[in-house]
Amino acid sequence: MSTHGSSTHGSTPYGSFPGARPRRLRVNAAMRRMVAETRLHPAELILPAFVTEGATEPMPLAAMPGVVQHTRDSLRKAAVEAVEAGVGGIMIYGVPETAKKDAIGSPGTDPDGILQVALRDVRSEVGDELVVMSDLCLDEHTDHGHCGVLDAEGRVDNDATLERYAEMARVQADAGAHVLGASGMMDGQVGVARAALDGIGRQDVSILAYAVKYASAFYGPFREAVASSLKGDRKTYQQDGANAREALRELALDLAEGADMVMVKPALPYLDILRRIADEADVPVAAYQISGEYAMVEAAAANGWIDRNQAIMETLTSVRRAGAGMVLTYWATEVAQWLNRGDV
Repeated sequence: MSTHGSSTHGSTPYGSFPGARPRRLRVNAAMRRMVAETRLHPAELILPAFVTEGATEPMPLAAMPGVVQHTRDSLRKAAVEAVEAGVGGIMIYGVPETAKKDAIGSPGTDPDGILQVALRDVRSEVGDELVVMSDLCLDEHTDHGHCGVLDAEGRVDNDATLERYAEMARVQADAGAHVLGASGMMDGQVGVARAALDGIGRQDVSILAYAVKYASAFYGPFREAVASSLKGDRKTYQQDGANAREALRELALDLAEGADMVMVKPALPYLDILRRIADEADVPVAAYQISGEYAMVEAAAANGWIDRNQAIMETLTSVRRAGAGMVLTYWATEVAQWLNRGDV
């Protein structure tokens, strides 16, 4: 009798592997859904948003199709839409008028600067229904585009910058931020911000430390979004992409200084680092799917080279699988809507 095909013992012309049939768990969508190890939820998504001083209508960004520089009104609407979709948070970046930028980033500490005004707008619109986050960094506000103040030789002065960050922390908390995103990669920034907040009785305001932020080519489109004035690069304070061990050192320092949450940025090029941080940290871990990651998917999809929606979900799932409990993504509201409808 021929033994071609499987027998009760799982024997085939290619060998015997009873019980070793992983494909049984992939037979249909319902099965795949039931056994999925990683799931996305709207509450885990955070929407980065840009608001531009003096804008009278939203301004589309050429390098980031579908993303705009908001007006104050359109930002409020975007926040409401995020709430309705169940998005967890919104990270706000303020873009001041060019004429108001200066060497020390004065708009960043002006209570009436665009970021502080926008924070008040969003809090008045959504209250505590959305976690409102603010970017604690100077690059949007300086005329030289660096994340800190410069010394006489044009280098970023770490400790002088910390003084500015302390001022920013106070005004952002007063404007209504629930969470301050300490993104400048200055040594000691978390401890200084924590002391500044505690000094004004704002122990309730959290700090999301950009503990691991690499100098990356993938930030390119973001610089259009914030109308960056940067000349040169940020390699003296952002991390070197060749290094992994120093990420753990940065994590330990930020945790010791009182970080409530930590971030890895960018996400996709550094999934290995994200995994290591997630394994070490005893606080929530976020990852930022940055502008260049977004732009690549949108550009490839626009050319018909990839399936846009599947690519978005695959990239986000990979970030969650690598250990991020929260993901900053420009697709946050759209993906949350898909999840709510069961479209994915």
